[in-house]
Amino acid sequence: MIDLHTHILPGLDDGARTLEDALDMASAFAGEGVTAVAATPHVRDDFPTSVEAMLEAVATLQQALDREGIPLIVLPGAEVAVEWIPRLDVTELRRLTLAGSGRYVLVETPYHGWPAVLVEQLLSLRVAGFTPVLAHPERNPVVQATPSLLAPLVEGGMLVQVTAASLDGRLGKASQVTGRRLVATGLAHVLASDAHAAHVRAAGMLPALETLGDEALARWLATDVPLALAHGQDAPPRPPSR
Repeated sequence: MIDLHTHILPGLDDGARTLEDALDMASAFAGEGVTAVAATPHVRDDFPTSVEAMLEAVATLQQALDREGIPLIVLPGAEVAVEWIPRLDVTELRRLTLAGSGRYVLVETPYHGWPAVLVEQLLSLRVAGFTPVLAHPERNPVVQATPSLLAPLVEGGMLVQVTAASLDGRLGKASQVTGRRLVATGLAHVLASDAHAAHVRAAGMLPALETLGDEALARWLATDVPLALAHGQDAPPRPPSR
């Protein structure tokens, strides 16, 4: 499995605080079969992570993982807040793409409301040649009320990431119902942990995938699509639903 949304880099945002925390998270990932994670620190007003800080932290963590014998590859990336998209030039955005693919930008879904600027900035990314991957929209109350709100965006080329802890109920009933509905209706393409610490969604990919009861779909969400995105390729076709 490949997890494209984690906050494993120590000291950069509200994720891992220390290197020890990051190693604990990495061990949990490796223990359930995750072979690679994208380090996606926040890029927003309270955590204005720079490209250089992210890349340096990725290199440092990878060295520590190799030294400790933890079989996990750390890929670059970022979770970009909507209001930060126009503040970053194309070169910066390209360096913040998932796995350095140059194509896929993980965009943080607001936790409240559905501002018009969100749609505007998603479209601006498309115009600039990027493909937005909208992070955890199932946790937004507006999407919970109207999941079909995402349909025109997906039809326009955007992808959607659902959080593992939503599918198995750890984030509450509303997120669970909405997350499962997005998967069932083909409006979700990637499953990721959004892990912040060893005790905050640190792992749990496998339990979430097991709730689907569909091995081919689980592999598509957690392996096939993330692998393609990490290489900057188109997402493979979704397998027929059981």
